[in-house]
Amino acid sequence: MRCNNTDSTIAVTTQQEHKAGFVNILGNPNVGKSTLMNVLVGEHMSIINRKPQTTRHRILGIVNTDDFQIIFSDTPGRIHDPQYEMQVAMNRFIRSSYQDADVVLFITTALEKGEALEAHVEEVSKLDVPKYLILNKCDLVDKERIDTLVSHYTDLGTFQQIFPISAMHKRGIGEILPSIVKNLPDHPPFYPKDQLTDRPERFFITEFIRDNILDLYHQEIPYSCEVVVEDFKIGESRQGEITRIRAVIYVNRKSQKSILIGKGGEAIKRLGTRSRKDIESFLQTRVFLDLNIKVRENWRDDEASLKRFGY
Repeated sequence: MRCNNTDSTIAVTTQQEHKAGFVNILGNPNVGKSTLMNVLVGEHMSIINRKPQTTRHRILGIVNTDDFQIIFSDTPGRIHDPQYEMQVAMNRFIRSSYQDADVVLFITTALEKGEALEAHVEEVSKLDVPKYLILNKCDLVDKERIDTLVSHYTDLGTFQQIFPISAMHKRGIGEILPSIVKNLPDHPPFYPKDQLTDRPERFFITEFIRDNILDLYHQEIPYSCEVVVEDFKIGESRQGEITRIRAVIYVNRKSQKSILIGKGGEAIKRLGTRSRKDIESFLQTRVFLDLNIKVRENWRDDEASLKRFGY
């Protein structure tokens, strides 16, 4: 009995010395939330693109050490005037991230201003958890501008700490993780220590394809597309193991299908080649990628389609 009690005491002590919690990254569109999470996690978890509203889903990225586990949550940027049911669903992802945060990273930029920013800061101020302000893109302004902004946000009294950074250039990042760890609760890991995200491989495959659509096409086309992996099989070929993937790109209108294909199929060929290379790098294996395009009219406002696409 004495040995059992001793073992139990040791287990409890070890558990209490481990910290774990959810750190949710909030902010308006195109301020660098995905870039920041990718830098903090050390992996390519979220699409990084200069076009706004590139993140559509809530994505978890997990940082593990022997002593702590941080679950970062990247959310879509707040859409203040949703035009489609899809955008309404994206805003719901943001609201859910308010509910389970142990620490909040509110990210803005040294260039951002206006009513949308002020309203978001006011909403964040109501959260009863430690809040950090991440002042991103500081490489684009002079020191006087940075000092003025830091002074302004300090006077608000909302944020426990302010970090002027450049996520793109990985400047000013070093102190963020240690500060977060200090504010995490004592808790055992929420996820296995070798797990980096809550999303399956298929999700990241669709994101690689969507990322390349954002790069290769313009205007409304990227925002009218949704990608679904319909088949994923590991097999053999003459050159060895190969993963065969069939993905479908859904668009709103027939005219968009023609644009995606391009003259003589050149555009879809270029999209397939770039996406295949990204997926091969991610999966660390040879890939055969079969891209198909289907028209599903008004899918962004169709409840059944949105449910199928994970919204």
